[in-house]
Amino acid sequence: MYLPTRTYRTPIMGRKGAVATNHPLATQAGLDVLREGGNAVDATVAVALTLSVVEPMMSGLGGDGFYQVHHQGATKCWNATGSAPRAATPERFRSSGIAVRGPLSVSTPGFLGGLGALHAAHGTLAWARLCAPAIAHARDGFPATHHYRHFVEDVRAIVAADRRSHAVFLSGLATGEPPFASTIVQADLARTLEEIAADGAETFYRGPLARRLAAGMREAGVLVDEHDLAACQHEVQDPIAISYRGFQVSQTPPNSTGFTHLQMLKIVERFDLAAMDPVQRIHVLVEAKKRAFQDRERFGTDPRHGTVPLDRLLSDANADAIAASIDMGRAAEIELAEPEQPDGNTTYFCVVDGSGNAVSGIQSINSGFGSGVTAGDTGVLLNNRMAYWHLAPGHANRLVPGKRVRHTMNAPMVFKDGRLWAVEGTPGADNQVQVNLQVLTAMMDLGADPQAALEAPRWTSVQRGQGANWPHDGDGRLTIEPGFGADVLAGLEGLGHRLNRVGPLEGPCSVEAIRVMDNGVLVAGSDPRRDGWAGAF
Repeated sequence: MYLPTRTYRTPIMGRKGAVATNHPLATQAGLDVLREGGNAVDATVAVALTLSVVEPMMSGLGGDGFYQVHHQGATKCWNATGSAPRAATPERFRSSGIAVRGPLSVSTPGFLGGLGALHAAHGTLAWARLCAPAIAHARDGFPATHHYRHFVEDVRAIVAADRRSHAVFLSGLATGEPPFASTIVQADLARTLEEIAADGAETFYRGPLARRLAAGMREAGVLVDEHDLAACQHEVQDPIAISYRGFQVSQTPPNSTGFTHLQMLKIVERFDLAAMDPVQRIHVLVEAKKRAFQDRERFGTDPRHGTVPLDRLLSDANADAIAASIDMGRAAEIELAEPEQPDGNTTYFCVVDGSGNAVSGIQSINSGFGSGVTAGDTGVLLNNRMAYWHLAPGHANRLVPGKRVRHTMNAPMVFKDGRLWAVEGTPGADNQVQVNLQVLTAMMDLGADPQAALEAPRWTSVQRGQGANWPHDGDGRLTIEPGFGADVLAGLEGLGHRLNRVGPLEGPCSVEAIRVMDNGVLVAGSDPRRDGWAGAF
């Protein structure tokens, strides 16, 4: 791991509140709410809904989310993920395989139900007020950034296959990219958000909007129906946590794979990372990742449908045994049970208010622009989360109607001496937990500030059989940015790591982070790899 001596962006500092998101308009929405006297949960609602409009390729009303919330000294997790529809049986996909895109890839969206419940529990400002920024950006349009244009071009055929999605997200153009700074207007979605602002999140699942949404999905051939929407319920869970060199790192529990992040930290705690040279340090982190992903494949599931042995996975004895298996002179080739393909687009944000309340939030429609299907006249772009299921009998993540799929999404927090120390996270499918590992060890072991930690050159490992989406493959390579230097890259190759070299800041993920200093100053950082932006006051 190498820390830059200078960063592209400076850390943003304030005392009364900080917001870091993957889009400047969402950051602005959150800051405005905090300045009005809203708390971190109020800002979360405004940010989450705004992101669902201005980052349609990442998240939205048709997707899912996890929110770890530290409020008045207590920490809970809001699981806002939906289940496989009742018509989605393994037999339906036996001959064709799981649908990756299109109508049959859609799972029941849980995002809005969880967000509404979170506001009901801890919000202080009116729900309608918090919906207002998202409504305005949908009605009036938001400017298409370079990154928006990149994602559109990357999945043009998927978006173009649905006439409603094509008309909105391709700006009516038959060929070529949407012009830079052209406005993306979502009039149908604005009307839906106005309905949600007036009637609350409940209408999306068990109200008039639910009936329109179900009709739109039925028309498109989606398996999710009115019954699936009515059965969708959020869940409030206790976070899972470990100690790490005097810190407490807490995570979202299964069906999130936050436990994989914690297991990697437990393993690498057995090594003196700060004393290692960069080649050794990267090698240890990568090898810990490979072994933790074995257990993710074996045990990651919906705990309502299977057992995730967290006590054993996160135990000192297990970490000792795994650490002892790491050969410091050779990279291991560790394949996983079923081959997969890493692909996923998500958005992450974090908020800390002046009273010390905080939210680590992550939400997604899975791949870029999800299924590509818009549900009737609702303007709701639907997820393709069905692509995460496995079909092999006995697999922990095997498809079962009514079961929640294993999610790569995770939303960490760090505490020290009983106080909030940092909030951090990233989108990026299977890359999330390994990039979170790098950023947090840079902050906790090497003393990096948030901006330096997330701008540091990064790597991501793809094992054979690792990734999240059907049809499941992996090339066994280590994708790595050049900022480590030629000697470090050569040293890794000498250990047997097969490198996929990319350009500066071309590695995956888009990290946002807020560090709470001992004197109460909030230090926020945002990743220049996408459109992220941090603000504080």
